[in-house]
Amino acid sequence: MRGGWVYIVTNRPNGTLYIGVTANIARRIYEHREGLVDGFTKRYGLKTLVWYERHDTIEAAIQRETSMKRWLRAWKVRTIMRDNPAWRDLYAELA
Repeated sequence: MRGGWVYIVTNRPNGTLYIGVTANIARRIYEHREGLVDGFTKRYGLKTLVWYERHDTIEAAIQRETSMKRWLRAWKVRTIMRDNPAWRDLYAELA
């Protein structure tokens, strides 16, 4: 499937948040869950997918990610709460 995805992973409800972008969300979230890539998400144990959004092009996804990274934390939490108030792990939806 062409396009891109913007996503948010966390370590627990209202915990540390990470916003990322990818062309293959199932693969990327698997990498986060398994700790396959060194960096921020591995260091803080960010393995739970709590929000994602598909875009028709990777360029649109990158633009959205860049914008969201500038948001206040409260706006990010509000976005998660709107679509996933229980902070469920959405990884199973990707299969």
